[in-house]
Amino acid sequence: MTCHFLRWAAAVVVGCAALNTAAAPAIPRFSIDNMDRSVAPGTDFFQFAAGNWVRNNPVPGDKARWSGFDELQERNWFLLRETLEQASVAKGGPKYVHQVGDLFAAAMDTNRLERLGFSPIQADLQRVAALTNTTDLWRLTAQLHLTDVGSLFGGGPSADAKNSRTNAFHLSQGGLGLPDRDYYLSEGFAKQREGYRAHIVKMLGLLGDTPESAARQADTVLSLETELAKASKSRVELRDPNANYHKHTLAELSTLTPHLPWPVYFRELGLGKMPSAIVGQTNFFSRLDQLVAERPLADFQTYLRWHVLHNAASFLHAAPATETFAFYGTTLRGQPQQEPRWQRSAKLVDGALGEALGRMYVEKHFPPAARARMNELVDNLQAVFKDRLGKLEWMSEPTRQKALAKFDRFTRKIGHPASFRDYSKVEIRRDDYFGNIRRASLFENRRQIAQVGRAVDRLEWHMTPQTVNAYFNPLQNEIVFPAAILQPPFFDLKADDALNYGAIGVVIGHEITHGYDDQGRQFDAEGNLNDWWSESDAKEFEGRAKKLVDQFNSYEPLPGRKVNGQLTLGENIADLGGASVAYEALQRALAKDPAKRKNLDGFTPEQRFFISLAQLWRTNWREAELIRRLTVDPHSPGQYRAIGPHVNLPEFYQAFDIKPGEPMYRAPELRAKIW
Repeated sequence: MTCHFLRWAAAVVVGCAALNTAAAPAIPRFSIDNMDRSVAPGTDFFQFAAGNWVRNNPVPGDKARWSGFDELQERNWFLLRETLEQASVAKGGPKYVHQVGDLFAAAMDTNRLERLGFSPIQADLQRVAALTNTTDLWRLTAQLHLTDVGSLFGGGPSADAKNSRTNAFHLSQGGLGLPDRDYYLSEGFAKQREGYRAHIVKMLGLLGDTPESAARQADTVLSLETELAKASKSRVELRDPNANYHKHTLAELSTLTPHLPWPVYFRELGLGKMPSAIVGQTNFFSRLDQLVAERPLADFQTYLRWHVLHNAASFLHAAPATETFAFYGTTLRGQPQQEPRWQRSAKLVDGALGEALGRMYVEKHFPPAARARMNELVDNLQAVFKDRLGKLEWMSEPTRQKALAKFDRFTRKIGHPASFRDYSKVEIRRDDYFGNIRRASLFENRRQIAQVGRAVDRLEWHMTPQTVNAYFNPLQNEIVFPAAILQPPFFDLKADDALNYGAIGVVIGHEITHGYDDQGRQFDAEGNLNDWWSESDAKEFEGRAKKLVDQFNSYEPLPGRKVNGQLTLGENIADLGGASVAYEALQRALAKDPAKRKNLDGFTPEQRFFISLAQLWRTNWREAELIRRLTVDPHSPGQYRAIGPHVNLPEFYQAFDIKPGEPMYRAPELRAKIW
C-alpha cells in the first residue's frame, strides 16, 4: 500500500436531493436463506451457498456491482448521512465537526453550482493557455498535481522500498483518461475508445468549443494518451516490485530525460533540495521525454485543458457532471443511474476530510467489544500461521528462520488511528465547493510532501475508519482493519465461531498471508525490498503458486473473457492462505471449547465455515463493470473467490463428501498448497 497524489476517485455529483433521513438498510448478516439447496455443493458450491441471494439481489440501478461488501458499505453511508446532516446544522462544538458539515452543505448546494457554471476552473484554463515553453509546462504540471489534477505521469511520497523507515518521492507512469493501457491498445476496447473520444467532444462543446475544434482536440488527446499507454507497463508487469524500483539522483534523472526540467517541478512542490527520486518505470519516462521533444507545446496545452476539465467535472454544475457520469458511469461500468446526491457528497467528504468524518463515525458506531474480540481473533490466526512457518515441509531452514523473523516483527492496527488527523488549517466554506476540494487536496499533498526525507510515521493509517476494507502494508509489515469492516457479514459478535472464522477470520488470514504472497514475500522483516529466499525455496514457491495461476486462468466469467491468474495471483494466494489458516484456527477454538461443536441450521461447524466464506463473496455484476475489473483489478471476481480456495483444501471435500467426478472436485495433484 502506498500513498500517492491523485487520490480522488471522485463520485460524480450532480442533481438535487432533499435532506430527509431515510432508514438505514438492514444489517447484512449471514443467512441460510441466501442458500440455494436445490443445487448440490459438489455441483456448484457458490450457487449452493449464495444462489438465492444472487437471484434475489440484482444490481441496484445506481450501482455497477452489488456484493456483501457493497451491502455493508451502503448501510455505512446511511449511518454517515445522519452524522453529516447533523454536522451541517451544528451550533458550537469542535471545528472539525463544522468543517465536515460545511463541506457536505457546500456539496449539496446545487443551485450555487448552476450559477457558477465553469467559472471555478477558468483560472486553471487560463494558466494552460498561457504556457510558452516546457519549463512552464512542468511548473504547471506540478501545480496541478498538488491539487490532484492527474496529468502526464503520477507521483507522490511514500516509504522507500529499500529503506522503508524513510519517505521518498516516487515517479510513476500515468496520465491516462481511460482505466488502463489495454483500453487504448486492445481491439476488444474499440467501442470504449470511440465512446471516450465522443465524450471529450461533448465536454469541450459544453465548455464552448465548436464541434470542429472539439473534434480536433479530442483526436490530439487520444493520440497523446495512446502514446503514453504504449509506453506503460501492463498491470502484471507492475506487480514486480524490483522491476519497478529505480532510484535516481536528480542529475541521473536529467540524463534519463534531458528535455524534462525536473528541478522546476520539484521546486514547485517544495522539494528543491531533494537529492533523489525513485522512478517506477524508466521506459515510460524516456518516452515521455521524447514526446515532449517531438510534439508541439500546443498538443500538451490541449491535453492539459482536457484534464483540468475532466478532473473538475464532478465538482461543477449539472451539464458536465451528467455527461461525465454518462461515460464513466454508464459506458465504462454499465451503471444506469447515479447514486443519490447525498451519497455522492458523503463520499467526497470522506475523500477530503476522511479522518474528521471517521472520528465522528467511531464515536457513534464502533463498540469497544469489537476491538477486543478482533484482537483475540488476530492472536488466534497469527498463532496458526506462525506454527505453519515453523514446520513447513517445503522450506529450507535458513529461509524459514528469516520468515519467522519477519513474522515476529508483524504488527496490527484495528478500528481507527490512535489520534485523528488535524484538518484545522484547511479552509472550508459553505459557498465554495470547488475551492474546498482543491484546498483539501493541497493540504493533504503538502502534508505528505513535508515527510519526504523524514522517518515514516508508523502510526499513520492509509484507510479511513469508515472504509469497508482492510490492507497489508509490506513496507511496515502490518495488517490494518478499519472499524467499518468489523460488522456483519464480516464480523458478528452474535454469531457462532464457525461463521466468524469463515468470514473475518478468513479476512485476517488473508491479510497475514499477503506478507508472504508473490509480492509480499520479497520484503524482509524491516519492510525492505530484499531477497531473503534461497534460490531453491523461491523456485519451490513459484511452482506452487503456478497451480493457482493455472486454476484462475481457467475461470471464464464472460464468453472470451477469462480471469488473469497472474494479475490476481497475490490476492488468490492470500485467499487460499486465509481460508486454510482460518479453518485450522476454528478447529483449535472448537477443541478448546468442545461445547461449541454443535450443528446449527442443520450444518456442522465445518460446513458453516465454508458456507460463510462463500457467502462473504456473494456478488452480482453489470457486464461492463465486470469487464473493467477483469482488466484492472488484482482481485478475482467474487464468484471465484467464493470457491477458489475451497477446491484446494481437503477439508472442504470432507465436509461435504464431494467425490471425484463431481464438478467441484479438483484432482489432488492440481491443488495448490503454499502456506
